[in-house]
Amino acid sequence: MNYSSRPAGTFAIAISLVSNLLLTVLKITVGLLVGSQVLLADGIHNAGDVVASAAALSATIIARKPRDFDHPYGHGKAEVIGSAAVALIMAAAAIFIGYHSIESLSHPAAEASYLALIAAVISLVWKQWLYVYCMKQGKRLNNKSLIATAYDHLADVYASGAAVIGVGAGLIGDHFGIGFLSYGDPIAGLVVAYLILKLSYEMGREAVDVLMDKMVAPEKLDVYEQLVFSVPEVKRIDRIRAREHGHYIIIDVRVGVPAELNIQEGHDVSKKIKATIMDRHDDVEEVLVHLNPWYEDEDESFVK
Repeated sequence: MNYSSRPAGTFAIAISLVSNLLLTVLKITVGLLVGSQVLLADGIHNAGDVVASAAALSATIIARKPRDFDHPYGHGKAEVIGSAAVALIMAAAAIFIGYHSIESLSHPAAEASYLALIAAVISLVWKQWLYVYCMKQGKRLNNKSLIATAYDHLADVYASGAAVIGVGAGLIGDHFGIGFLSYGDPIAGLVVAYLILKLSYEMGREAVDVLMDKMVAPEKLDVYEQLVFSVPEVKRIDRIRAREHGHYIIIDVRVGVPAELNIQEGHDVSKKIKATIMDRHDDVEEVLVHLNPWYEDEDESFVK
């Protein structure tokens, strides 16, 4: 595994951490000054994002460590743990936002503020850029923590967009005396809560799948199988499995080879299978090969 590209992921998450700190201060300060529930709730959500970004940063640093005696398969799943932590923090933020939005609906509507609208627009533009940047880097590096951070920014885009709409509706309601529009702020908060909760569920489910060693997609497994069969000595595939281990994949394969091969020849076949796959797939970290004897007159349905 080439670890030279990993600092790029660390840098991207560090930018996210600093950005979340600044936006947290901006939103909470403005939210308290003007009494905007959606902006205040979004600020609290950003405070959770600070913790999430710190968790993702720590996970990415740990995942860069090479394999050792205690972790022979590497530390790649640290990124998945970081992704799961981000999902939990996002879910907690969604519940918080939803609760306070419902509570606000039972009180007289607060007067909307242009300052809150400006803060929401700044957050929307900033978070949209962070989402695009982190997602691009995360997919390029196949960094689960960074992709989770990107989705966290996307949740903030939803929140900031809803805040812009909610505060804007409140301003229109105050100006024209339209009562129900004055509650645009807390109603927008409820929409934000739902969107963030949905996104956190999808992220959490994906993280659990990786932690539980779920098989890779069938089409990807088919590609690996074709590469194994491209090795001339391979006469049969008895079993092939592949699982994600954070930002890389580990493959286990059992194949049938001619029984008359000696130990050295069998060893060479194993190396050839491993090289054939890894030379074409940079995201494959390990290929574990088990050889079974194959006889020319055996039943083709035989599986060892």
